[in-house]
Amino acid sequence: MIQVENVSKDFTLHNQNSVVIPVMENANMTVMPGECVGLTGSSGAGKSTLMRMIYGNYLTRSGRIMVGDLDVVTALPREILDLRRDTLGYVSQFLRVVPRVPTLDVVCEPMLAVGMAQDVAHARARELLTRLRIPERLWSLSPLTFSGGEQQRVNIARGFAHEYPAMLLDEPTASLDVANRETVLSLIGQAKARGAAIIGIFHDEAARAQVCDREIDVSTFARKAV
Repeated sequence: MIQVENVSKDFTLHNQNSVVIPVMENANMTVMPGECVGLTGSSGAGKSTLMRMIYGNYLTRSGRIMVGDLDVVTALPREILDLRRDTLGYVSQFLRVVPRVPTLDVVCEPMLAVGMAQDVAHARARELLTRLRIPERLWSLSPLTFSGGEQQRVNIARGFAHEYPAMLLDEPTASLDVANRETVLSLIGQAKARGAAIIGIFHDEAARAQVCDREIDVSTFARKAV
């Protein structure tokens, strides 16, 4: 479902005499449907960078990134948007939403985007918000007014609302208490059971061991400065 082939990445600092920062060279990985692969490596190894390349936020210097039958590296912007709407979900560490949009609508948005009936989307959103312990009295408010942990749970609810065939999870259990952590791990397990291919970054070793089928050390792709 997700295949990374010979992917290389540099960052060029144009405002600092065009200094080139090498990141990775010839990264390769494959994620099958129903599998969760954990990215490991020290801070700065390139875990989030690799995830952002798969999502189409960062350009690659070379290589191919297949998500389903689409090569993200060469895809047109509209193809990337279609991929994100239908196929590839992304739960980042930070909630990014339009101000003043109610929490219930934030969670419904991915489902409505793929044509789900509004009443069905609202029912699914209510189920997820309840499961993630967001009080009903907050559903009509913007999540930007919430605490960090509450925002993260809204982010997770939105990320799991639509049943994406592929998912990217960047520290989904960070800032969560024990009960909500277990809820998130359960959601990941259910996504795997329905056949989702998942790539995750988990600094929580116990969480990683619980949901990941295998691990890939991103530092093995590190490109050394010449």
